[in-house]
Amino acid sequence: MTESNLNIKEQREFYDKNGYLIVSNLLTDLEVETLKNESKEIFKGNRGFIKGLIEPSETENDDDILKKYVAIHFPHKISEVIFSYLKHNKIVDVLQNLVSENVKCMQSMLFVKAPGKAGQSWHQDEFYIPTRDKSLVGAWIAIDDATIENGCLWIIPGSHKEGYIMPRIKNTNENFADVDTVDVSKYSEDQIIPVEVKKGSVVFFNGYTLHSSLRNKTESNFRTALVNHYMSAESMLPWDQDGRLPASDDLRDIVMVAGTDPYSYKMIVDLNKPFLRPEVLKIKSTL
Repeated sequence: MTESNLNIKEQREFYDKNGYLIVSNLLTDLEVETLKNESKEIFKGNRGFIKGLIEPSETENDDDILKKYVAIHFPHKISEVIFSYLKHNKIVDVLQNLVSENVKCMQSMLFVKAPGKAGQSWHQDEFYIPTRDKSLVGAWIAIDDATIENGCLWIIPGSHKEGYIMPRIKNTNENFADVDTVDVSKYSEDQIIPVEVKKGSVVFFNGYTLHSSLRNKTESNFRTALVNHYMSAESMLPWDQDGRLPASDDLRDIVMVAGTDPYSYKMIVDLNKPFLRPEVLKIKSTL
């Protein structure tokens, strides 16, 4: 399932057909270790204020601290290291091949799924982050090895081709932290695949591709990952952050990572602040 050996044309063809692409060993061991260490510093509060972050006690070790949390949204706002990885040259090269010569980033998320923590239910990222041209791509950077046991991604290849946002229903699966999910019963078991990857690998997936993750069932293994979201700079971004920001036809709190910005005359704004992801998710849900 590793597509690392594909050439540029084959990568694009695989992504267009399947709605995802895995590039193994895209980051070096040193880069992964840098991200892992930076993750600990962020959750310890050493990179800036995040509402709800608890000051560690002198008796807590790094694992004790990380076990309190699920994820932080927008860590690039307070971490120069995370910000630099938005523009990682190898990641950008793939994005320019899959999306456009002109690419912007609108979100980063740092996940530290500790032993016992639940996963995310079935969803399409475009449900939460609407683009006008269906160009949304998630870049899922594995900071730890991701396995079935510790809650790796699961993907339904080709599900992006249906081309619409699927309805949300009530979630009854205890492996998921969300209150709602997408009904995937129409897909057979062999159509739903686990995405087990080694640290340093990056999984790119289309905004319409159905994906989820299950509970971390290990006793001591974290599943840390940095997930950045990108889109074509040619498209505007009508995103109000699930009601946290004023409605806008083009949210300009972005980071250009490649090419030119057709809307540079609008200027960049700084609206989003880092925040802790709640353990029980009820985002844009009417349930």
